[in-house]
Amino acid sequence: MPSSYNIEAVAELKDKLSRAKAIYFTDYLGLDVGSITNLRSQFYQADVEYTVAKNTLLKIAADENNIAGLDEFLNGPTAIAISYDEPTSPAKVIKSFAKENDKPVVKGILFEGDILDGSEFKRLADLPSKDELLAKLVSMLQSPMNKLVNTLNAPLTNVANVLNNLKEQKS
Repeated sequence: MPSSYNIEAVAELKDKLSRAKAIYFTDYLGLDVGSITNLRSQFYQADVEYTVAKNTLLKIAADENNIAGLDEFLNGPTAIAISYDEPTSPAKVIKSFAKENDKPVVKGILFEGDILDGSEFKRLADLPSKDELLAKLVSMLQSPMNKLVNTLNAPLTNVANVLNNLKEQKS
């Protein structure tokens, strides 16, 4: 008979799995307390939830959400980095943290419903964020408009310059 703690933990994990845009399954073993605290604070600043979870509870929550294929990632100690908004945020944090440390190692990724191998996190970390992509899009859309406005204003500017030159010549 499962304990009430485990039942609550599965319900909480089920909710998190259903709302998450991306979940990174990591192996954190080998990090000292100071490093884990530093990693958690970096995740917190990036609006990413980082928690240690029992593999059996994760499997049950995944099964209840009809998510298959996670069994190969759920062995050994597992911590999950969950992003509800920006799916590449955990990858960016892990990449920057891994420059100074060898851990955490990404075992696998559940990325917007697709299951990816852990080696894919480096590729995801190099992707621009949603805000960066939107800024590029706005810039690209704005550029032709600016050129059109400048082209339409050029004859008027030229006429104004000619009139100013005539005025200066007569005075």
